[in-house]
Amino acid sequence: MPNVSAEATVSRNYIDWLVNVPWKKSSRESKDIRNAEKVLNEDHYGLEKVKERILEFLAVRQLVTETKGSILCFAGPPGVGKTSLAKSIARSMNRKFVRLSLGGVRDEAEIRGHRRTYIGAFPGQIIQQMKKAGTVNPVFLLDEVDKMSMDFRGDPSAALLEVLDPEQNHAFVDHYLDVEYDLSKVMFIATANVVHPIPPALRDRMEIISLSGYTPNEKVAIARQFLVPKQVKENGLTAEQALFDDTGLYALIEKYTREAGVRSLEREIASVCRKIARKVVAEESRDPRDPKEPREPKEAKGPITVTSDNLPDFLGKAKHRPAKKGEKAEVGLSTGLAWTEAGGDVLHIETTLMRGKGNLVLTGQLGDVMQESARAALSYVRSRAEMYGADADFYEKKDIHVHIPEGAIPKDGPSAGITMATSILSAVTNIACRKDLAMTGEITLRGKVLPVGGIKEKLLAAYRAGITTLVLPRENEKDLDDLPEEIRNVLEFHLVDDVDEVVRLALETVPVAALPKAAPAEAGTTPSSGLAH
Repeated sequence: MPNVSAEATVSRNYIDWLVNVPWKKSSRESKDIRNAEKVLNEDHYGLEKVKERILEFLAVRQLVTETKGSILCFAGPPGVGKTSLAKSIARSMNRKFVRLSLGGVRDEAEIRGHRRTYIGAFPGQIIQQMKKAGTVNPVFLLDEVDKMSMDFRGDPSAALLEVLDPEQNHAFVDHYLDVEYDLSKVMFIATANVVHPIPPALRDRMEIISLSGYTPNEKVAIARQFLVPKQVKENGLTAEQALFDDTGLYALIEKYTREAGVRSLEREIASVCRKIARKVVAEESRDPRDPKEPREPKEAKGPITVTSDNLPDFLGKAKHRPAKKGEKAEVGLSTGLAWTEAGGDVLHIETTLMRGKGNLVLTGQLGDVMQESARAALSYVRSRAEMYGADADFYEKKDIHVHIPEGAIPKDGPSAGITMATSILSAVTNIACRKDLAMTGEITLRGKVLPVGGIKEKLLAAYRAGITTLVLPRENEKDLDDLPEEIRNVLEFHLVDDVDEVVRLALETVPVAALPKAAPAEAGTTPSSGLAH
């Protein structure tokens, strides 16, 4: 063909791609489990489950030469180390590492490529990244898989189904190459902040490993091992010039950051290091012969140690007020636990009764599910009011106002059901709720307590707030194994099946006349369940 022909350029590009994409070349994989464990421990603190899964994968590789590529999905809040963990996995296995960010991708052709008949056609990002890797067995990171969207051009998450299916991806067809390409040797790792936006068919193809937030002790260990040395070096200091005391790190975590991961913590450490660097440079540039220069005491020339006492001198006043338990037990004020993308939080739920006609008023930016939980909680309280010594017709004479403070922050989910029921019952019976107890659980009309998610994050939030007594659904007992030993030993757990058990634990006193009726006749049954119907 003549070189000036448009068809010649199209054909040449096509042949270039066919030749440059790796077909046979593979990295010589390291199967040394001890070395892999050493690398993972060097790069990351904690994350035991994830490390265990990687070492299991390597152990299988030693026993079986040809295994199918594994597809893992790390799900967790921002800053807990999902992306950097994928890099460590590639390093520990001696494989190439490539990353494809899926945030904002809304065109199917981004994954599968364009047909060659289009002007400016290119292969999809999967084939482009394989060419970049240069081997058939890289570690391939699909970053932010929950941030994909779709429009009239197609659904990219549907195009990923074939890529991430171990039964099909040995014959992946890109629209541009138009030949089968084997992706079965690739180790795919996806990351997501939350799992529910991922389409169910795509979620089904991945093994989801949850990475929850770090405890304060873990954050201090991470800061000491990784963040402080890194920022001291990046800001031109030496380990002798800038020292961080443990009390300073704890104060930094509690008062200046509010997150599940460690990104903000690293930024604050960097800010302190910059202030120290300025002091060091100012000291070195001072002329001792100049009488106008202030004379520093001799001890000021030594290393600068950051402690909880001098931290405000570097960063100013505390940015966050730590969530605390109530100062005193109050009527209508119960403490719940909430899950957020940035970790767990303590939720105070207030209920007040006013003269009216039985209207239920809900404020505090509550979502639809939470509003339904509040209605279910009110129906349950109405069915039990007489049993707890309250006026059975209270809802005919009173309006009930339920408010959840921090009204500008949207809140949703069913896990505050028992907290709202306790708050309403406290207001109706005029009995105060305990201030040192927090609870979480979904409520049904029959008074059953159903299991909820995010238990580890919620319990960490309670621990930070100084709450030591927790009420949880019995079916969430399995989640307690995920808690660090140091925290599990401090907290006292009560596992419950129905709301009557919650009430007896949460209210400061329960009317004596109500106790025999409230006690369950046998394990697993709800007292007076006919009333709830």
